[in-house]
Amino acid sequence: MEIKKLPEPTIRFLSEEKKVLCDKAWLKKQKENLELYYMHRGVKRKSDLRYDITIIPPQMLGKEFVKTKGHEHSDEQELYIVLEGKAIFLLQKYKNKKVEDVYAVIAKKGDLCLIPFDYGHVTINPSRQKLTLANWIPEKNKSSYSLFEKMQGACYYYTSKGWIKNKKYKKIPTLRFEKPLKSAPKNLNFFRYEQD
Repeated sequence: MEIKKLPEPTIRFLSEEKKVLCDKAWLKKQKENLELYYMHRGVKRKSDLRYDITIIPPQMLGKEFVKTKGHEHSDEQELYIVLEGKAIFLLQKYKNKKVEDVYAVIAKKGDLCLIPFDYGHVTINPSRQKLTLANWIPEKNKSSYSLFEKMQGACYYYTSKGWIKNKKYKKIPTLRFEKPLKSAPKNLNFFRYEQD
């Protein structure tokens, strides 16, 4: 897909992500206007879907690798494509006040990751290179950040020492790993319910 010019990005600042970070001691010493990543929304549109591009430069947020804020949306699926760099997608299913499932997908350029219905997710840049992602998502997507803000992030953090559990969650399943997709699923339905 050829893109001539990206729309102006929405910038995610540290001030917007402070509730989801692991390293609170590091956070106290930082400027809140630190830029973490850039979201170019609506680069392309196709029927009810929107194509976005997100650029996540490499950096450490204390002991944790830079990541997206994390969000949930129960009635839509989302498809990510790694355009440049390396990504870790952390997906968790939270229901009845507990995590029912959690897994990570490690992806490189050309790999895809499907975010299923009822899963929240965080994207991590675990490398020293810029991570560029594209995603297809329903135009009317309603992302909820409240669980991640309340629980100080996802149930696992990815740090310079590897994966550590987020102690705000009472019971956390063992983290498992799934392989990325090499191509988009055929007849992919982005919506749980029929759209009007």
